[in-house]
Amino acid sequence: MPFSTRDDLRNVAIVAHVDHGKTTLVDAMLWQSGAFRENQAVDDRVMDSNDLEREKGITILAKNTAVRHNGMTINIIDTPGHADFGGEVERGLSMVDGVVLLVDASEGPLPQTRFVLRKALEAKLPVILVVNKTDRPDARIDEVVDETYELFMDLDAEEDQIEFPIVFASGRAGRASLNKPANGEMPDSEDLEPLFEVIKNTIPAPSFDPDSPLQAHVTNLDASSYLGRIALCRLYAGTIKKGQQVAWCRHDGSIERVKITELLMTDALERKPADEAGPGDIIAIAGIPEIMIGDTIADPDDPRPLPLITVDEPAISMTIGTNSSPMAGREKGTKVTARMVKDRLDRELVGNVSIRVLPTERPDTWEVQGRGELALAILVENMRRESYELTVGKPQVVTREIDGKKHEPVERLTIDIPEEHLGAVTQLMAVRKGRMEHMTNHGTGWIRMEFLVPARGLIGFRTEFMTETRGTGMAHHVFERYEPWFGELRTRPSGSLVADRTGPATAYAITNLQERGTFFVGPTTEVYEGMIVGENSRSDDMDVNITKEKKLTNMRSSTGDELERLTPPKILSLEEALEFCREDECVEVTPSAVRLRKVVLDAKERERTRARAKRSG
Repeated sequence: MPFSTRDDLRNVAIVAHVDHGKTTLVDAMLWQSGAFRENQAVDDRVMDSNDLEREKGITILAKNTAVRHNGMTINIIDTPGHADFGGEVERGLSMVDGVVLLVDASEGPLPQTRFVLRKALEAKLPVILVVNKTDRPDARIDEVVDETYELFMDLDAEEDQIEFPIVFASGRAGRASLNKPANGEMPDSEDLEPLFEVIKNTIPAPSFDPDSPLQAHVTNLDASSYLGRIALCRLYAGTIKKGQQVAWCRHDGSIERVKITELLMTDALERKPADEAGPGDIIAIAGIPEIMIGDTIADPDDPRPLPLITVDEPAISMTIGTNSSPMAGREKGTKVTARMVKDRLDRELVGNVSIRVLPTERPDTWEVQGRGELALAILVENMRRESYELTVGKPQVVTREIDGKKHEPVERLTIDIPEEHLGAVTQLMAVRKGRMEHMTNHGTGWIRMEFLVPARGLIGFRTEFMTETRGTGMAHHVFERYEPWFGELRTRPSGSLVADRTGPATAYAITNLQERGTFFVGPTTEVYEGMIVGENSRSDDMDVNITKEKKLTNMRSSTGDELERLTPPKILSLEEALEFCREDECVEVTPSAVRLRKVVLDAKERERTRARAKRSG
């Protein structure tokens, strides 16, 4: 039986590197298709709906929207551009028939572009190249198009995949054209009509066998206080109706008959109730409380499960447990027990296929594995905002044994820096055992370098890199492969200043200790024994009394009290605290504070442990 197609429908994913403008382009497509009223108040980057996405300016969750244009529905999946959220990218690509690859007209293809494009080419999806931000004054359109062709060759793209159409656009202005503008100029078209045409002509319409029974794949999950768990599915064959009995094929192989209580379809940014959906549609269904990503909804009389969604292996792990510090429960945290933390981690597993939670020797601590430290830091940040109190261990790499030898993940790191910082950055990478693969001098005073570096070496790299390049450098990395263990890396040359007693920090004590290093706390901050209050300028740890008060005396000093200047404390963000951590340190996270502390709080006990390690070593 020949396959049928649905010409009124296109399913497309927009993939790009972080900050190349894909969410802004989707905004413009929604406006020009009449999705919003003329006077409707709509936020910028309307697809980034999550608080953290807005704060960090990145897309974390793959989301979908539907654009109606000249009688055709275009389902657009907005995917993250960050490799740490690769599980989201893979799920997004499993729902679509083609990809719009967005590349910045100045920066060109970057490592995350390589990551998402590799996934799209492996899935044999056709690609449309959109060169965005052509109106940037530093645009270099011809070079960027050449670099993109090179990237396709590098990723072993097939011949028909390399013959991609090119659209030149300015997402912010809502303009696109097939004619190449001069560098720094707007496309010659007034709207995005050329882009809509190219999508219609390049992305294949969903095809299906009209005689095949119902098959829908669950690719994402959502929740509603009214409907309960909602499953987002791509319908591959057959039709589905509200109230229908279907077979639910679980990922463990069991099959159960269930009823679809609610059927929803996306219109612009809203999910609206629908009575029926056909092949190719992206739908949301409710009524199955335990449904998971990768399950199949099938015909109850002829159930045919679809293959499970596979994602890349996790590369970074860290421990997350209950807050065990002396200050536990004294701040705004209301969720402090092991059962609450475990329930929250289990809930995260339901909708996030790229993390794993493993037990440890301690009943109140779990090992959480993910793609990268950003993905794990965002999980901790979300939990903190939900009033959890946690102890988080130093991020570690997930190693593998291959042919009896220990292997570790290696990342491909791309760095863009001004020429004058070349020496400092090369030195930084040498300490981290990075190997330089390529170096390009654009002739504009900027250099691009590519390194292969162990993932361990990149933990804590960003802060030092920003300091060395005075905030001007750009660094992006993506997982490359596993290589034999590189040996010991010592990336942090400084030690810690550790409080040796409990009490409020005093200005007098901080003033006298200032020359010892940089402090993370200011006067009046409550500290406890074993809490890290600063960074020592030397390599070893130092116990300090930061609560010492000035003795009052009625003797007049000959010089009088000289005014001492207090250096303001360096307040660490959650990511910076995780980067700063050493093996014997951890981060205490509460809704109102992020503190660094030693795993063993008692100074004498730490000393005994060190002495034992020296004797055995």
